[in-house]
Amino acid sequence: MRYAPVRQPRIADVLTERLESMIIEGSLKPGERLPPERTLAEQFEVSRPSVREAIQKLAARGLLTSRQGGGTYVSEELARAWSDPLSALLGRHGEFNLDLLEFRDALEGISAYYAAMRSTPADKAMLRQRFEDLEKSFEGRDPQREAGADAAFHLAIAEAAHNVVLLHSMRSLFQLLEKSIVANLRHLFEKPESRPRLIQQHRSLFEAIMEGRAEDARNAAHEHLVFVEDSLLELERAETRAQRALRRAQAAPDGS
Repeated sequence: MRYAPVRQPRIADVLTERLESMIIEGSLKPGERLPPERTLAEQFEVSRPSVREAIQKLAARGLLTSRQGGGTYVSEELARAWSDPLSALLGRHGEFNLDLLEFRDALEGISAYYAAMRSTPADKAMLRQRFEDLEKSFEGRDPQREAGADAAFHLAIAEAAHNVVLLHSMRSLFQLLEKSIVANLRHLFEKPESRPRLIQQHRSLFEAIMEGRAEDARNAAHEHLVFVEDSLLELERAETRAQRALRRAQAAPDGS
């Protein structure tokens, strides 16, 4: 029997795989700038030509880009894959928001479930920070700021789930999610009681994850999104009734 020789992997190939893994797992985020070539070579303890070759390979795969003025960045196309075309739909078709809420129910429910099971101390520290940011944003009563903090909190949950498909699905929808939440909050805050209810729902979700209660976390995510959907539908029905009444009043003969 003849045995095939064992070939040592090339340093540039090993580095390419390492950087690719960091992008896929979310350690390197879309839009993030990589350290200079010299710094990468020192940190990975490899030669600068190996770093250069790895960067070229990842750029060819669409994972890294170079920008005018210098610097290598993780491609933002990873995050825009869905957001751009779906954002256009959201702007043109209001009913699309309900489809998005249904999708979020499935995605965020399973993210919360796995986050409760798998979150590390570092994940929990980040979740606590994101939840505190969310609470502070609600004190300011600025829907744009609240939406950003809300989306960041849910993204932190996806990161804590330690599932790269869930994470990149959530990241690719981040801008769309933020835009949708802004619209939702502006409608929901027409009812003064909505703000404290939303904070309590997020607190229940946060505590279930922190305490490792996976089913409770999934249920909390579901109950929150059902509340949002039901509230929006009720507001839509109320608006329809108001418009109907206005049309009747305008059509009625004077003095009737």
